[in-house]
Amino acid sequence: MIIPKLAIRNLLGAGIRTWLNVIVLSLSYVVIIWTQGLYQGMNEQISRAKIDSEIGGGQFWQENYDPYNPLCLDEAHSVMPPEIKKLIRKKQAVPILVVQGSIYPGGKVLPVVLKGIDPSQTILNIPTQYLLDSSEEITAIIGTRMAKMARLKEGDYVTVQWRDVDGTFDAREIKIAKIFQTQVQTIDNNQLWLSLPVLQKLTGMHDQATLVVISPELQNVPSTAGWKFQSTEVLLADLAELVKTKSVGASIFYLVLLFLAMLAIFDTQVLSIFRRRKEMGTLMALGMTRAQIIQLFTLEGATHSILAALVAAIYGIPLLVYSAKSGLAMPQSYDSYGLALGDKLFPVYSTGLVIGTTLLIFVITTIVSYLPTRKIAKLKPTDALRGKYL
Repeated sequence: MIIPKLAIRNLLGAGIRTWLNVIVLSLSYVVIIWTQGLYQGMNEQISRAKIDSEIGGGQFWQENYDPYNPLCLDEAHSVMPPEIKKLIRKKQAVPILVVQGSIYPGGKVLPVVLKGIDPSQTILNIPTQYLLDSSEEITAIIGTRMAKMARLKEGDYVTVQWRDVDGTFDAREIKIAKIFQTQVQTIDNNQLWLSLPVLQKLTGMHDQATLVVISPELQNVPSTAGWKFQSTEVLLADLAELVKTKSVGASIFYLVLLFLAMLAIFDTQVLSIFRRRKEMGTLMALGMTRAQIIQLFTLEGATHSILAALVAAIYGIPLLVYSAKSGLAMPQSYDSYGLALGDKLFPVYSTGLVIGTTLLIFVITTIVSYLPTRKIAKLKPTDALRGKYL
């Protein structure tokens, strides 16, 4: 126990030099944890929004369907197999029919995607109940972004044009029954949501669909011919890759911050060894081995990270808790980036993130503290007592 006591005494005796190193190192703790928490929060927030409003527990795609290729929509529909129809009857899946079309608001033309969905569905967080209309009018719901782009309001009528199953163009007046707000832009931009039976009748695609969203509670997913199942992991793969890329980019900033902190500790260790030669000689004369002296100086350097963790906890925990509860306000321009984020981004700090960051900085600090002490192994006690250094 004498070595830890000596290490702590020597650190505290160094005064302002120790606390400057500790404060710089504590900033590394807080900045790394806070930034990584932002990326984790972004990942969870977007994933949750997309699962609730778009992908559910996964999707069955008609074999010709490609969401990134609108030219495939003319062929991307077919009658659903019995296995999928069974899930739909049990309210464990909801079919969606996707058709290309155009609208003519205010005398201009806008390309849109018409999506038919069961008005009574409860799997996706879309207000499809507004499509339940007993009148002869054809109603649709749109998102706020679509409404802003087309300058439409609730109760407005707009001309919609599409091609039916035979390739014949048709058009009708459709009433905007509801304008809903959503974080997920992929169910909002350039999209009109209609009742599935109505869209199937208008296009002549009876009992057909383009994709089927299953419930997140569904455990056993059946295999079907002609329909490809896309799991939640596959549908969120682009998001995971984006967060990974952002995390790697932020690591450059972490390295710069850690480099400054480690450089300060390294310089402190070198200066300490140079100035404390007589002390080392005295300790050797009293029976302390070179290995124990190396251990002492290494422990002194490593203790910086422990003190830094304590200091970081004092001011970092309140800051991190406050940011996790109040969130980080997002600029208005973020909406054009295509990310399913709300007005605020809430960081998420996991136990693994905190422990991993602490261990990483502790290990790096220990290594940096050990490197200058290797020369002590060649130091002779008589030379050290005379103040001579290698």
